[in-house]
Amino acid sequence: MKRLIVTADDAGLHRGMTDGAIRAHRDGIVTACSIVANGAAFEDAIERLRDVPSLEAGVHLTLVEERPLTAMRFPRKYTSFVPLYLARRISIGAIERELRAQIEKVLATGLRVTHLNGHQHLHMLPRIFALAARLAQEYRIGYVRIVDEKTRRLSIAVLSDLGRRARTPGLTNDRTIGVTGAGHLRDVIPLLDDVAEGVTELVTHPGVAVRGYDHWTYEWDDETRALCDPRLRGELAKRGIELTSPARRG
Repeated sequence: MKRLIVTADDAGLHRGMTDGAIRAHRDGIVTACSIVANGAAFEDAIERLRDVPSLEAGVHLTLVEERPLTAMRFPRKYTSFVPLYLARRISIGAIERELRAQIEKVLATGLRVTHLNGHQHLHMLPRIFALAARLAQEYRIGYVRIVDEKTRRLSIAVLSDLGRRARTPGLTNDRTIGVTGAGHLRDVIPLLDDVAEGVTELVTHPGVAVRGYDHWTYEWDDETRALCDPRLRGELAKRGIELTSPARRG
């Protein structure tokens, strides 16, 4: 059976990103969203997501770009974080304290947390993935995203190799789509041809009138429209793809 999870990342980072997740759920095919616990619009996101219980919530584990919840200070950008991680100059204990704080902050809101994933996919780094998987088990969170995608981009190919090594039956998905074109998704339909047997996750970044993140060059509104394309349900049925979510993926 082909099953597809459609996740909107970055809820709580900016109000417009939460708007996009909710709109793409109500009017489109998004089934889950990932919340940035240390995002500037976290409280707004929690308040509004309480009114949309059918949109599953998870934690978008964030170690760069945003201010940590703990006293530890991490590099601002992933391009600085990764070399320091590889040189073992970032304490895995400090990372664990930060990730725990983020998970517990979301759990404390009373929202049901069904999944974990990582900002800039830093959770795919082996020691961090092992930690995320352990925390998922400890906090009874049943799903952790891995990246595994057909691509010619070297960076995504490296992530995909890490993802294949990290694949864990019962905990992770089998593959991803959408990571390569992050923030520039204008047509979902061609990606559906890459959904195979098992669980695929479409990683998306919808938004409405997002401001202050121009350096990302994302096309949030276009991505929201693409996810709300009225043709999508028929195209999913044509390909025998069942739309699902982290908690319902079977």
